[in-house]
Amino acid sequence: MLVRTDDEIYRVDSVWLGPPRATFPWRARYVSYGLGLLVMIGVMFVQRRVGIGLDFFSVAWALVITVVITRFLGQRINYERPLGQVVELFRHEITGPRVRTAVGGGEVRSDHVRVGPVVRARKAKAKASKTPKAPKAPAERDSWQTSRTKGRAAAGRGKGRSRGAT
Repeated sequence: MLVRTDDEIYRVDSVWLGPPRATFPWRARYVSYGLGLLVMIGVMFVQRRVGIGLDFFSVAWALVITVVITRFLGQRINYERPLGQVVELFRHEITGPRVRTAVGGGEVRSDHVRVGPVVRARKAKAKASKTPKAPKAPAERDSWQTSRTKGRAAAGRGKGRSRGAT
């Protein structure tokens, strides 16, 4: 048993056939005429922005480009995917979120760069290494922790208090 679907109903294009015996030499849907008009306006706008003047050849090329673009878009427009949906899909593709591939840089600072001669002269190094240095006094040998605790005691914070307490 063969079951026929109702797809033939949708395959019928709404085209303007014209008066009897005076039809266009091509078949185009109504939507193609409107789309072609919009594409022609867009192509001619781009031509003016590029600097191409308005003469016979620029209009002829605009017409050829319009026919090509309209046929390309007309193949993608049907009863299942109308023109509004194709335009909306294109808008979503253009404005959709993208994966960021570039690494964002931060603030550039030069605080860590030492200003002045980077390396001392060789003679200065040699003299500095030959001169004997005096040993440090015991008070100068304090580690950073002892000086830190001394600073706390001077500030009135003892070991028993927490950092946040005053």
